[in-house]
Amino acid sequence: MLRTRVITAVVLFAAFFSALFYLPPLGWLLFTTAVAAVAAWEWGALMRLGETGRIWLGVLLAGVCAVVAILAPAAVGISAGFAEAAWPLGACFYLPAAIFWLLLVPLWLTRRWPMPNAAIALATGSVLILPAWMALLQLRQAGPLTLLAIMAVVWLADIGAYFFGRLLGKHKLAPNISPGKTWEGAFGGVVAVLAYGLLLSPQLPATLAGNLPLLTGLLSVLAAISILGDLFESLLKRQAGLKDSSNVLPGHGGVLDRIDSLTSTLPLVALVWLVTQP
Repeated sequence: MLRTRVITAVVLFAAFFSALFYLPPLGWLLFTTAVAAVAAWEWGALMRLGETGRIWLGVLLAGVCAVVAILAPAAVGISAGFAEAAWPLGACFYLPAAIFWLLLVPLWLTRRWPMPNAAIALATGSVLILPAWMALLQLRQAGPLTLLAIMAVVWLADIGAYFFGRLLGKHKLAPNISPGKTWEGAFGGVVAVLAYGLLLSPQLPATLAGNLPLLTGLLSVLAAISILGDLFESLLKRQAGLKDSSNVLPGHGGVLDRIDSLTSTLPLVALVWLVTQP
């Protein structure tokens, strides 16, 4: 099992690294759309759809992405004029995502609401996947290395949470949703993100680098939101009776299992990035 996980991780990283750094803008659009379509197909399992319904859900999401790219090519980075077009379209994706993750999801997790109907499930899946897709496209305009550094925030939060939880974890964070997570682990994730952010602060925009309280506050919120993304998918999988969103990634489950924390953090980072642009 460990060997399988390692091989899959190496292949995934190589594929993602190659796409991020070497694909042209249109290629990156196609790559991220394919990932989003697979995530939508997996979301269909959480909606308890049959295989045909899940396939159509993936096709539908890919079609939405295609329509957005055709209608607003500059805003997704495949034609000139990104600086002027990014905010109007990005706001349509990121503001609903911010409301969802900052206000609705904490309440949802506290009350452990079941998914009430297919319409709500479809809307929820859209606000999870589409803003993250848009953020991957727009944040790459800041540079592939910048996007990689942003994604590393989530990975370091996971690593810090894992080691702090293993060494010090005693108090369960959400025992009815994800029994393995602890408050000590969550604290470790925040510490890891803060250390990483402060280390990279000279490379950040002056509005953040020159304001330590604002920077630490934003980093702490990002670490917390990444945990919310993980917990939210765990809740939905538990309610659907699933261990993983799929088995397309041997040893790792599905795409949603790998990007659950990114779906919550990337749209918020993209929102802050666009707001702080001169």
